[in-house]
Amino acid sequence: MKYDYDELLKSAYAQTPEVSAKRERLTLPRLAITTIGMRTIISNFKDVAEVLDRDPQHILKFLTRELATAATIQESRVIFQGKFQQDSLERLLQRYMEIFVICPVCKRPDTKIVKEKRLSFLVCNACGAKSSIKQL
Repeated sequence: MKYDYDELLKSAYAQTPEVSAKRERLTLPRLAITTIGMRTIISNFKDVAEVLDRDPQHILKFLTRELATAATIQESRVIFQGKFQQDSLERLLQRYMEIFVICPVCKRPDTKIVKEKRLSFLVCNACGAKSSIKQL
């Protein structure tokens, strides 16, 4: 029995699943920001937390530390003390994603934060990597 390389290659390609060339599946919704006096309100904060698959309190703790201000969550929105520009808040959310959401090994957003004793780890569901992350 003689095998033809080209036919075998075509058969193998037909059996392999399509791989998406798109690496970034996670897209943040545009922040709905309103400034009233000396307060900045993000109306769709819960939606952002759901897209990132993170606890809203964890995201809020990161943002309040980076902005050096106080904030409160009310229903689906968050209110910051002070005026902040939309681009600076979006940049901070991108930094949050890089540190606490995106896997440093495979660059996918399929991760969860696991706390073991006093340490926190970013565990990737896609590649199985376990990376330490800083405490908030």
